[in-house]
Amino acid sequence: MTSKVEARLVELGVELPATPIPVAAYLPARAVADWVYVSGQIPLVEERLIYTGKVGLDLSLEQGYAAAKICAIRCIAALRSVVEDLDKVQIVKVTGYVNSANDFTAQAQVVNGASEFLEKVFGEKGRHARAAVGVAQLPGGAAVEVELVAYIMGDL
Repeated sequence: MTSKVEARLVELGVELPATPIPVAAYLPARAVADWVYVSGQIPLVEERLIYTGKVGLDLSLEQGYAAAKICAIRCIAALRSVVEDLDKVQIVKVTGYVNSANDFTAQAQVVNGASEFLEKVFGEKGRHARAAVGVAQLPGGAAVEVELVAYIMGDL
C-alpha cells in the first residue's frame, strides 16, 4: 500500500534516491526512541554534486533554493531508511547551511527551498522550526547543506 507521502512525491514528480551514502564516519539517519536525526545532506543527484560555490557570488538565490530542495529530497530518503511508513513522520526542526558570499543575507529564502518542499510533501506535518545559517564553506564546496529532526508517531 502506498503512503500519502509517497503519493505526494509521485504527484510532484519526485523519485527518492537510494539512501545517501555517508562520505565520512556517520550515519545518514539515526533513530532514537520516537525521534530520527538526519545528517546534513548536500545537493547530490546520482552521487554528483549539482550546486557548488557561494550563493550570492557563484550562484543565484534561485539556484540556492533549488539546491536546498535537493537536500530535502535526500533527507527524506535518509528518513525512509529508518522509518517504514513515512506517513508517521512529523518534521520538527530543519537547519540549513548556506555557503554564502560575504555580503549575502538571504539565507532564509534559500532554505525555503527545503522548507516549502517538506510542507508540500508532508502537509501540516511538514511545518517545522528552523535555522538558516550563512557559512564560509561546506564539504566539497557544496552550496547548501540541510539536516533535520523528525518525530515518529507510533512505531518506526
